[in-house]
Amino acid sequence: MLKVNNIETWYDLIRALHGISFEIKEGDIVALLGSNGAGKTTTLKTIMRLFYDLKEEQPEKGTIEFMGERIDRKDTAEIVKMGIGYVPEGREVFPELTVMENITIGAYTRNDRAGVKADMENVFHHFPILKERKGQQAGLMSGGEQQMLAIGRALMSRPKLLMLDEPSLGLSPILTKEIFDIIKNINEKDGVTVLLVEQNVNMALKYSNFAYLLENGRIVRADKPEVLREDEDIKEFYLGIATEQSVKGYKRYRRKVRFR
Repeated sequence: MLKVNNIETWYDLIRALHGISFEIKEGDIVALLGSNGAGKTTTLKTIMRLFYDLKEEQPEKGTIEFMGERIDRKDTAEIVKMGIGYVPEGREVFPELTVMENITIGAYTRNDRAGVKADMENVFHHFPILKERKGQQAGLMSGGEQQMLAIGRALMSRPKLLMLDEPSLGLSPILTKEIFDIIKNINEKDGVTVLLVEQNVNMALKYSNFAYLLENGRIVRADKPEVLREDEDIKEFYLGIATEQSVKGYKRYRRKVRFR
């Protein structure tokens, strides 16, 4: 469905992405993992062509294909029409507009009224709270409700691929699980493929079919979640699990300190 081939993205003289390549198969939930500054958000913005602050074309090198067609030089609106939805980090809802107005904006590329109405009902099915609050200003909603609104707004473009940037950011564990359950439901019942950028590695691996690990603008690992969960480095540095190897290293350190 999506093929990213050897792309390089630059911020002035700083290369943010160092020739990364990956693929997403239709129907999957794919996680893009990594620490702050690894290049996760830059990857999504490069796919969506959201670099209004840069004069140069980005990506500077490489190609991006969606459903067999190159999109790396298309406008963002064209990419949305082709079937890629995007939920940015921090939600970015329009705070002074109502919930209903925010949702309606998500269908700005469409003119099929019947289809838009049906999709709006589908959004309310996934997020009943939005139907209850449809006349409320978005800025007065909680963080979890705003995240639901941002996802609902993206669904209004009827995406084949939905890209989410840190959907659990700032949410409680209970709300995080609720959001991930809804994402899984959208994937399975609506048939929407998902590319998920997430720092909550444990949740991302639990809900995804495949995962890529990004470090310093490079893909350094690619595997199934169950394989990555058993990796010693990922256990220690991303899942916060003290492995046998790390415990032994700590004990050796303590003995050195004791007899110094």
